[in-house]
Amino acid sequence: MANKKKVNGQTRDAPVSWLCSVDAYNVLTAGGYTRLADCPEVRMCVHKYADLVSSMTIHLMQNTDKGDIRVKNALAAKLDITPNRLIKTRKAFIYNIVYTLLLTGEGNQVTYPRFTADGLLDNLEPLKPSRVIFQDTPDGYAIRYGDKTFSPDEVLHFVINPDPERPWVGTGYRAVLKEVIKGIRQAGKTKQALLESPAPSIIVKVDGLTEEFASVEGRKTLSKQYLDSSEAGRPWFIPSEAFSVEQVKPLTLNDLAIAKNLEIDKRTVAGIFGMPPFLVGVGEFKQDEYNKFVGGEIMSMGQTLQQEFTRGLLYSPEMYWRFNPRSLYAYSLSDIITAGQSMVDRAAMTRNEWRDWIGMGPRDDMEDILMLENYLPIDKLGQQKKIKGGDDDGE
Repeated sequence: MANKKKVNGQTRDAPVSWLCSVDAYNVLTAGGYTRLADCPEVRMCVHKYADLVSSMTIHLMQNTDKGDIRVKNALAAKLDITPNRLIKTRKAFIYNIVYTLLLTGEGNQVTYPRFTADGLLDNLEPLKPSRVIFQDTPDGYAIRYGDKTFSPDEVLHFVINPDPERPWVGTGYRAVLKEVIKGIRQAGKTKQALLESPAPSIIVKVDGLTEEFASVEGRKTLSKQYLDSSEAGRPWFIPSEAFSVEQVKPLTLNDLAIAKNLEIDKRTVAGIFGMPPFLVGVGEFKQDEYNKFVGGEIMSMGQTLQQEFTRGLLYSPEMYWRFNPRSLYAYSLSDIITAGQSMVDRAAMTRNEWRDWIGMGPRDDMEDILMLENYLPIDKLGQQKKIKGGDDDGE
């Protein structure tokens, strides 16, 4: 029966304390606080996001009367090739932004664009998330970084999962992942405890009246005499009157349902990030599901970045940044060849563009746009015999 005590005139259950070892406490409680960065499943999800988004090339686009075209100039090369003097590649630069957004920046990442005296983009400098502070102001918010204060228009502020009360600040995934991470770490601790202290698989019943059984040294002597074998696989010879040997099955991870619960937790982590579970080691690869993930969640993250780049780096309303996801999709070579053939047959692309899709270099004799009917050049379609009505002699 629980102990009772009176608090402010009311009877309440007194707290109950249990004594246990430190190791047992760590197994039962999963050892206290765990950072997102310390959970392998979360790291796998964040790495996949950052790796895929950073693998996309980013194009500078311009609106025209005939549709949007890609612009190749110094500004486009700056962001797509060398955005930062110390971070040597665009992939590493974009990877850092996505990684900070999802893992260490709690839904926020701030980059300071440095311009030359002529107004040209000189360098994009990611700010350390541990030193960034967002302060509310009467007309919005300000960003403090050390002893400097920036307005939102002076920096690139990337945000995911906006806070409903302060929609200009992100919230990240820490709150929703907290309990899931605790369960994953609990499963890992229990597995480690079973591996380090396995239960014996054999129980030997010995006559309690045997003199040797009365002491620890005697039990060791009996074990050495009857149960130990100098050669593997040799049978034991024991007196039937004194010994009875039984084999028992110790508890396993399946008995404790740890493997199933761990799989559920991994699927939950993947679901929170909106990614297929096979990317965290659960289930089998599915091409359609992977392509849907690239076209959905990966491109959604890409939209977050490209819209902020457009807002903070471009002055012309006719220009914008756009990530190109085509190289990320899981296509087989036969799929690419079939799609390219259809485009060439309909004069939608040249054969050199088709060759570029499959990684082959251009050829001078494949620049002409062809159509069906013996693949005639497009400027000679009117010379077909069936259109002219017969041969040159009038037949």
